[in-house]
Amino acid sequence: MGALYTTRPYTTLGTIAIFLALASTSFAHDIPNDVSLQTFFKPSGQHAELLMRVPLKAMRDIVFPEKPSSDKRVGYLDLEKVEPMLPGAASLWLSDFIDLYENDAILPKPRIVATRISLESDKSFADFDTARAHVTGPKLLPETNVVWDQTYLDVLFEYPIHSDQALFSIHARLENLGLRVIDSLRFLAPNGTIRAFELDGNPGLVRLDPRWYQAAARFIRSGFLHILDGTDHLLFLLCLVIPFRKLRALVPIVTAFTVAHSITLIASAYDLAPDALWFPPLIETLIAASIVYMALENIAGTSTVHRRWIITFAFGLVHGFGFSFALRQTLQFAGSHMLTSLLSFNIGVELGQLLVLIVFIPVLALLFRFVVAERMGTIILSAIVAHTGWHWMLDRASQLQKFHFTWPDLTPAFLASLMRGAMVVVFLAGVLWLFSLFTKRADLRDSEPRS
Repeated sequence: MGALYTTRPYTTLGTIAIFLALASTSFAHDIPNDVSLQTFFKPSGQHAELLMRVPLKAMRDIVFPEKPSSDKRVGYLDLEKVEPMLPGAASLWLSDFIDLYENDAILPKPRIVATRISLESDKSFADFDTARAHVTGPKLLPETNVVWDQTYLDVLFEYPIHSDQALFSIHARLENLGLRVIDSLRFLAPNGTIRAFELDGNPGLVRLDPRWYQAAARFIRSGFLHILDGTDHLLFLLCLVIPFRKLRALVPIVTAFTVAHSITLIASAYDLAPDALWFPPLIETLIAASIVYMALENIAGTSTVHRRWIITFAFGLVHGFGFSFALRQTLQFAGSHMLTSLLSFNIGVELGQLLVLIVFIPVLALLFRFVVAERMGTIILSAIVAHTGWHWMLDRASQLQKFHFTWPDLTPAFLASLMRGAMVVVFLAGVLWLFSLFTKRADLRDSEPRS
């Protein structure tokens, strides 16, 4: 597995020629802000084809020859001189930064089948067959007037493989093409399935058709890192721990939070949450409000375990929507294992929460024992958290105010979504009632005098 990220020091005659051209000129293009790539990957038989469209302006530090023009303000590409440079540019900027794997074995350097310059108005990359026919078809006429930064480089790579039924992965390190690089990758499986990916910069190793355990491992790691990176979630957990630092008291509270955010996370993944633009900033505002409320309740000192888990369950539903926003881009890596990936993400979140609790509980115990009295320490820590959450809430509320809420039209689709939402509410009410019944019985057992 350690060989998965090995790079290949390949050189070609075209690449060497480009380096010589670079050495002979001091001209360099500016780094483009946003670069959008279109990529197809299709294994078939004993070879796999990687078809790419890249803006030519992303090929920086390469001076493409221009032909004389009557308008000296505009330079048009000399297509006859540019064409021989394209394979070297494709190798230098693309294939040398892309590693493809067949069953975790890195594939050799590809053969460049065809390259061409295309106009920005060309729409042939809507599907693989049209794009391939375009790249291998007739090229632009030499007399065509095109400006270098208003064109695409289209290239078709071919990789030798053993079987198109293998498991394929890609590691594209294309972040140097621009300040932000988005690669719209479509994987055409032999069975006709098309999987779409949107890769941002360098996303690491991407398994194009993962097995369930591969998807699970990726999402466990994602959930674990997300809870550790989410400052708002960490402050919320801190508010839970401050007044209840014993495992027996924390079990129902943390369980309520886990069940609640799992419900809304899964519901969001299956499109049961609102898709309006105002919904994410609303959730972010409510998450900040949940931190403020919990901190103020700690200061008041009126919370009980039974009351706390009910409130935690309600706020857990809100945090679940927040988790779903972080998962929107990641779910593309789930393949056909959506539910497995969601459950694995939750496992990662719970492992992260467990680590946080393992750290928070003894630290608070030492703090309240040797530094400050428990009640005073609870008030001071909660006040600091409340102050932070209050500023977050105001900042996020100001963003929310920029959106204008409009009542939806009473269409059959809206009524159907409303019915699904009502079913979710009924389900949540049932879960809440069962959990409340369980904790009340536990409280009664604890309150009974022992003989």
